Amino acid sequence: MENQSFNNIWKIPAFALIAGILFSCVNDLDAIQRVSSDPNAPSEVTRNLEVFYNDSGYARVRIFATLAETYRVPKHITKIKDGLRVEFFSETGEVVSQLTALYGEVNYETGLFVARDSVILRNFETKQQLETEELFWNQKDSTIYTEKNVVIKKDGKGVTGRGKGLKTTQSFDHYVIQNPVGKMELE
Repeated sequence: MENQSFNNIWKIPAFALIAGILFSCVNDLDAIQRVSSDPNAPSEVTRNLEVFYNDSGYARVRIFATLAETYRVPKHITKIKDGLRVEFFSETGEVVSQLTALYGEVNYETGLFVARDSVILRNFETKQQLETEELFWNQKDSTIYTEKNVVIKKDGKGVTGRGKGLKTTQSFDHYVIQNPVGKMELE
């Protein structure tokens, strides 16, 4: 009798332990979704990004980014943080101009690339340099423009142009300042 009551004493805790294990392993899928899914998080994160855009087998544009975050919702955009460099190539495959900034954003729906914060656009052949705080590059027609204040320097020295608003091509071989101000040196 004593042996049978000893077995019954062990059956109750063993049954309770097994029941507890089985019923405690139920996952609340809504709770898991809330923990594992952040609607404001990027879909993709890339460090040290290098992207080439080609046309007919020839390099036309190369983009370097320290950190790129791609979002698909609510708009398909890529935010480039901590510095970027965009190189524009000539028909012969040489880098003719370069755009640098601390921040950039690519909107895939509109085809616009915006560069902000310490923006510099250089043409290596003419040795011209454009400085501004915001610049838009329309990838569809290769134009670059801004409504912000601009300063244009030659050989990294003297100011050859200053104003508000500018339109140019991605090669930065010629430009139009919308509202020029101050003295300007003309050749």
